Amino acid sequence: MQRTLLLLGASLTLTSCLNSAPKNAADACEIFEDNRAWFRAAADAEKRWGVPISVSMAFIYQESAFRSRAKPARTRILWVIPGPRPSNAYGYAQALESTWNEYREVTGNTRAKRSNFADAVDFIGWYNANSYRRNNIAPHDARNLYLAYHEGNTGFARRTYADKAWLLETADRVQSNADRYQSQIDRCADELGKNWWQRLFF
Repeated sequence: MQRTLLLLGASLTLTSCLNSAPKNAADACEIFEDNRAWFRAAADAEKRWGVPISVSMAFIYQESAFRSRAKPARTRILWVIPGPRPSNAYGYAQALESTWNEYREVTGNTRAKRSNFADAVDFIGWYNANSYRRNNIAPHDARNLYLAYHEGNTGFARRTYADKAWLLETADRVQSNADRYQSQIDRCADELGKNWWQRLFF
C-alpha cells in the first residue's frame, strides 16, 4: 500500500512538471534547455510548414503563456458571479474546437490534443502556412500572421482588425517577442540540436 502511494505521488509530481509553464518564458534558450523535446517538436513543425520556431513560440507565449490546459477567462455576471467562457479555445495554442478538428482531419493527425505541445506547435505551423497561402503573409511576419490567427483568414482579408487598437497592440507584442526569440535561438540552436551523446563528449 505504501509503495503504491509513493508511486502515485511520483507520478503526480512528474505530471505536474510536464504540464508546468517554463520558469522564464521570455527566453527561448532556457525554455528549450529545460525541455529538449519541445525544441525537437518546434523544429519539426518549422521544417514541415516553413514557419520559424520563433514565430510559433511567440504565438504560444501570447495565447497561453505555455500553460497546457489554458482556457479563456470566464465572463462575469454583475461583476461578481462567474459566467460562461467566451469561447471553447483551449490548450497551448488556444485553438477553437472547430479549427482543431479541421486541422486533425486535413493533416491526418487524428489523435492530436490541444494540451500536447508537439501537436499545438504543429497546429500553429499549419494555420500560419494557410495564412501564407490565402493572404500571402510571409512566414516571418508574426504581426500579420497573428492578426489572421485571431480574426481568421477571411476576417484578415476584410481588415476586421483595423479598428481594434488592443488587437493591433497585441500583434505588435507578438512580433516583438518573435524577434527576441529569434535572436536567442540564433545563439543556442546548434547546442540545442545536439543529441545526448554529443552533449556528453563534445
